[in-house]
Amino acid sequence: MADTRRFPTGAVASPHHLASAAGQAVLADGGNAVDAAVATNLVLSVVTPYHCGVGGDLLAIVWDGRANGVMSIGRAPSGATPEAVQSAIEAGHGDPETSFPGTAGMPMFGALPVTVPGAVAGWFHLLDRWGSRSFGELVGPARRLAADGFPVSEHAARYPDRVRTRLAGQPGWEETYGRMRAGERFVQTELAATLAALAEGGPDGLYRGPIAERIVDTLQAHGSTMTLDDLAAHRVEEVEPLRGRFRTAEILELPAPTQGVTALTMLAVLDALGTLPDDPRLATHLQLEATRLAMADRQEHLADPDAMRTGPRQLLDPDRVAAMASSVDPDRAGPWPPPRPAPGGTAYLCAADGDGLLVSLIQSNFVGFGSGVVVPGTGIGLHDRGAHFSLDPDDPAVIAPRKRPMHTLIPGLALRDGEPWLVFGTMGGDAQAQIHLQVLSQLLDRGAGVQDAIDAPRFVVDVADGSVQVESRVPSSLVAGLSARGHVVDTMGPFDHHAGHAHAIEVTATGYAGGSDPRSEGAISGC
Repeated sequence: MADTRRFPTGAVASPHHLASAAGQAVLADGGNAVDAAVATNLVLSVVTPYHCGVGGDLLAIVWDGRANGVMSIGRAPSGATPEAVQSAIEAGHGDPETSFPGTAGMPMFGALPVTVPGAVAGWFHLLDRWGSRSFGELVGPARRLAADGFPVSEHAARYPDRVRTRLAGQPGWEETYGRMRAGERFVQTELAATLAALAEGGPDGLYRGPIAERIVDTLQAHGSTMTLDDLAAHRVEEVEPLRGRFRTAEILELPAPTQGVTALTMLAVLDALGTLPDDPRLATHLQLEATRLAMADRQEHLADPDAMRTGPRQLLDPDRVAAMASSVDPDRAGPWPPPRPAPGGTAYLCAADGDGLLVSLIQSNFVGFGSGVVVPGTGIGLHDRGAHFSLDPDDPAVIAPRKRPMHTLIPGLALRDGEPWLVFGTMGGDAQAQIHLQVLSQLLDRGAGVQDAIDAPRFVVDVADGSVQVESRVPSSLVAGLSARGHVVDTMGPFDHHAGHAHAIEVTATGYAGGSDPRSEGAISGC
């Protein structure tokens, strides 16, 4: 495995080496960390359309001497109601059989789960607020890779192969992404033109004008109530991150509707359970129980904050966390309720520069290629974040006009003594908060270096039934020990993408140290 990489003045890490190279070039040319992060994300939108893109959402934490949360989360259409969605389903738009358990038949794919895409507004907001370069200066590498194409790796070609059966019938998907084959050059001429239009017109190039009209026409033709006014109304929010303690660090996560409070809950429960024992079977069991408690909490409470019945302060109340920790049986797995799962399709990246500006950024189409809907003439694949809405009127996550869906996306930042220590995050849907716990526990409980913490074998709790998958690299004695405690255990590949693509940059006395996940095609680069 690779060693932790060290850089004196700047670094960028992402799940694709071409994207990291673009960010590194910006840093080497005098750009700052936000410039590098946006350039990296733009390339990711071209070379990893199965993770993120122009049609997704964006969230970030930026450290500029203080922590600033940035949320560019799109809302449901103003006409979105359970009745409107049900009527569209009855008219043949959207398959309720694809829905997450617990969403009462909300389709996962097609036009109905599409909410307003926030990524474009997020990119421009980040640059307006902290950047030193314009969007037009930074978009060049992404445009060239879209116009001229890039060679598709075997790793990348597996993504369209996995989803072809479920997405080939969605408008524009097969013509756009069905062409991705290993060893061939993948050209996206229409996407290159869209990126050029954004460079010239700014965010209005997506939220108003011809591209907006194409988005709305496409969605309405397939049952959505999306309007031009819905797109034009999108706004980026700056928010105060949530804060929690884990061991010697203060952990910062974004508030609802993200699952940031879920990550802080599981870390708080694990912290309350005390120092992890040396026995890996018991240590992993305790991590799993903290994870299971927090994930069940998420399913019960998390939604658009305007609709939540219990707020983050109550969820993270120390007495409540202590009660959760005291419920953990060291010898037996606890019971499991029936929540709903969320497979991942997300790209996380982080960047740091010589002036101490840090960016933790995550951007997503949600489930793989998202909704599967590709807007004609634009190359834009639209996300399906609204699949987390419910059609049950008694559910806090019930779909409603201009409501935000629950978000799995959680960029992370950790402080020590009030100063930044680590920017970190991962893709992985429901697994994101779980991977935050595992990486931080490797660093703070086991004293691992950054790359070793990322490389370490992982588990993923399936929130459909509480069972656990572990990477096949773990010893058989660990699997046996978990099974003996009542866990339902299955194995996945040794470096399985279902276990996330984590990346991290540590602030050190001599610069930066970081790592990139071997489960991806990523790299950490710097100067």
